[in-house]
Amino acid sequence: MILDVREIHSYYGKSHILQGVSMELQKGEIVCLLGRNGVGKTTTLKSIMGLLRPKKGSILFNGREIIGRAPYEIARIGVGIVPEERRIFGSLTVHENLLIGLKNLKGEKNTGKEWTIDRVYDSFPPLKKRQNSKGRHLSGGEQQMLTLARTLVGNMELILVDEPTEGLAPLIVKDVLEMLVKVRESGVTLLMVEQNFKAAIKIADRFYVMGKGQIVFEGNGPALLAAEDIKKRYLEV
Repeated sequence: MILDVREIHSYYGKSHILQGVSMELQKGEIVCLLGRNGVGKTTTLKSIMGLLRPKKGSILFNGREIIGRAPYEIARIGVGIVPEERRIFGSLTVHENLLIGLKNLKGEKNTGKEWTIDRVYDSFPPLKKRQNSKGRHLSGGEQQMLTLARTLVGNMELILVDEPTEGLAPLIVKDVLEMLVKVRESGVTLLMVEQNFKAAIKIADRFYVMGKGQIVFEGNGPALLAAEDIKKRYLEV
């Protein structure tokens, strides 16, 4: 198990947002956290990444407790985040954005499977074509690809992806989903927050559904497709 979230409770001020959220991820999975706006999906990612400290519960990454660690410490041990806002550097080129994310592997064992900038360019040809373009001149889909690629060159074991298809045209959504599958096939584990049920069902191995700060469903795709009450009450399908 790469990630074990146990009964976490997170707050914004006095607002009790996460109320005992638990989930598990095995290595090499794409797990999708579904739910309507405002139920706590992004707060769950922020709690895992150390951007918001839960007041109760436990979060184990590869068996190590990470609650209380700073975000940069969590990143150093192998957890990355692709925020919904993307947050690329618009004044820098694609290549310069990737250089910022590049992890120095000096002193670490080189397996030949690390994500280098050359490997990113081989895997995502649109970025190679646009490597000298400023970030602000990229399309929404290209920005999403760059944000994920910048996280990949940090050589993370687990990547948290927040609303990767939000605001994208259907053809671009297809490209982004293919990109996420390619990342999973490289051995990286993905926890993806989504509202787009139809997109998520195409690629995720397992699902958690949230409703008002709690997990209300856990299961695989066929189980979720059969859960009519869950879809009706908690999802936008």
